[in-house]
Amino acid sequence: MNREEEIEELKKEYFELVEKFTPEDIKNRPFFDLDNNSETEFTLTKDLVEKLKLDAWLANYKKEAEVSTGGIRGPQNVIYPWDTRFPINQIGMALATLAKGLVLKEDIKDREINKIAAGEVRYNTKQYVELIARIQAKLGIRTHLPFSRETTPVWMVSFLAFMLDYDGAEFVTSSHAISSKTATKDLDSQGNSFLPEMSLRFVDKIEKLLLEAKSGKDVVIKLSRSGDPLIVEDFDGYDMYADYLRKTVASDANLNLIREQTKKGFKLMYDTVGGCMYKGMKPILEKLSIIDAFDWRNKEEDPFFHGIGKIWKENPKTGKKEFFDLSCDFCTFDVVKAANLEKDLKDKPLGYVVLITDPDGDRLVIGQVESKDRISAVQKVGANYINVGEDKIFTVYHPTYSFFLVMDYYARQLREAGTFDNHPRFIVTTTCSSKIWDEWAEKNGIKVVTVKVGMKDIAHVLMKVENRILNNPGEEIVMDDIYGEKINLGKNPRMIFGGEESGGMITGLEDFVSSKNGRKALGMRQKSAGEASIIATALAAYLYKNKKLISEYLEERFKDNDIKSTFLERADITYYNESEPDPARMAKEKADGERIRDELDTFYLSLLFAFKNKEIDIGQVREVLSDAMPKLNFSRLQEIKFAGDSTFFQFDGNMFAQIRRSGTDAKMRGHAGGSNKKDCLSYLDGLVHYSGRKTDLYKKIVPGKYQKNIYPTAQKFYQDYLDKK
Repeated sequence: MNREEEIEELKKEYFELVEKFTPEDIKNRPFFDLDNNSETEFTLTKDLVEKLKLDAWLANYKKEAEVSTGGIRGPQNVIYPWDTRFPINQIGMALATLAKGLVLKEDIKDREINKIAAGEVRYNTKQYVELIARIQAKLGIRTHLPFSRETTPVWMVSFLAFMLDYDGAEFVTSSHAISSKTATKDLDSQGNSFLPEMSLRFVDKIEKLLLEAKSGKDVVIKLSRSGDPLIVEDFDGYDMYADYLRKTVASDANLNLIREQTKKGFKLMYDTVGGCMYKGMKPILEKLSIIDAFDWRNKEEDPFFHGIGKIWKENPKTGKKEFFDLSCDFCTFDVVKAANLEKDLKDKPLGYVVLITDPDGDRLVIGQVESKDRISAVQKVGANYINVGEDKIFTVYHPTYSFFLVMDYYARQLREAGTFDNHPRFIVTTTCSSKIWDEWAEKNGIKVVTVKVGMKDIAHVLMKVENRILNNPGEEIVMDDIYGEKINLGKNPRMIFGGEESGGMITGLEDFVSSKNGRKALGMRQKSAGEASIIATALAAYLYKNKKLISEYLEERFKDNDIKSTFLERADITYYNESEPDPARMAKEKADGERIRDELDTFYLSLLFAFKNKEIDIGQVREVLSDAMPKLNFSRLQEIKFAGDSTFFQFDGNMFAQIRRSGTDAKMRGHAGGSNKKDCLSYLDGLVHYSGRKTDLYKKIVPGKYQKNIYPTAQKFYQDYLDKK
């Protein structure tokens, strides 16, 4: 069976399992008839709240809202989206939309409210967008949809919310997650993702609605007619976004370089994984007159993502092979191996570059076809590869490496244009991102502000910098990073790069851009593979012109910038099968996994806060860790720090490790970086796979108050950081 046939079998199994585990009474019980174009309503009664177990649903929803970094995500029934056994469902979506609308109407009383509703390619997206639009319209909220209700990238929605001074947006997506997952990504009036306290406002409103229903007072969810004049299809954003790009990465120098090299045979591939980026980027590339540079892969929209990441895998609990979805995250090498790239790259020339986005277009991964004699060089710089023929490999350059080259290339362009020294420069990055970026910044006189994982935290810093520049012109701007260090950015600084190791980035503007009503910004609020792909294409054209491979250029730039910490290793542990079709079994296995996850996470966090509050010293931290993991040498540990939601270990030799639980799933994530790959892997493996067992020495050394629920303490520290002016 070839890979194409295997994908068809996997898809068939996927849908058969959904049908098998959906009871007949659910199949025949949709709550909203969205084919009815007239006004309609749904009444939530006390009996329905109990029957649908909405209290349990809300408890889970609230838990995720408290920590979510990119929308309150969860699995759905991809065939019957009204199935309330799953975290994301029509009733939940309707309640959340109603609650968000009511919160907005409390805040804005003197004018019309405007919001965008849109989504990417996930299952049932069009239904959810229709539901959101009609509920909002009935509340009197003008809802803006893309022309013909097409899919659109998340960065376009964020961009337009800011530039048109709207009051926010609802975007149906789940980034690079598995096909069964979805969410609404809530964007505020800046186009930035909701911070937890913003999400909790509408979650509290949902709680009150359920209390009303349980008290015997019916809660009526009203939908406007489909053609309500408050529902308008009025945007695509292509012209505005192309103009914005011309102010940053789509400079004349970059566009001319791409055009010139395209005439000389330069080509690269844009793999959109079946997401919305073909529809979203093709018109923009045409407006920039660089469309001829691109071949396309997986451009047809497909919520199954053309089988990317879908495999048969043995379930360790049952010993049987089951359908598994590894996601479409190309930062995960197992996904790369299950992407069928060999078929489409075997005949491509050496040096051929591939840009890979995720379904909603906010992340970018870069790869290149190279010869097999480059394997040792590729391994030396820290990249992974797959074979794509007898004499060729495809090297996947994790954003650790590709974004380093992008920011370096962008800074060099500013120098060549004579504008680099017009302002002090800084970058904003996340705690688990590569120290390559920090070392490069130090070498180039660029300041670094480090934040918790999440693009909204990067945007939070950028907005603070903008406000201080506008409100206190001429004053030096000093920012706090997540570790409590004060970073002096100088007077009137500009951001070179804001991004995270998982593939999301933005660049900064040289001059403020103004919205329709005069709001000002030095960069957008959502990571954008649209923006990233333009600068990456210019870099690829530069390498084509100079006959250099990415691995060769990396070696050169490492040397010129004195880069030592060339390795970044990642570990992802999922404690259950996310694709399990039986929601009851999935919920149980997920809950079991969350307990395992939290046992480990709280072991580290309790040590961290006891140390942070000076109730134990670093020697005692080393003792506890050495006792728990005797195979690792913790005499090398220099410091243990709070990373906003996780534990950061700083070792000697500039090596670090970070262990971070997923706030929305039964997963544990780990990163380790430094100059010695073997050490990184060894410490990462030991730390992320420890059971979390509280040893006798731990119980003796760590004060009792830290051995209890540590999460309120962690959340307070993070909130205090956000609240700093």
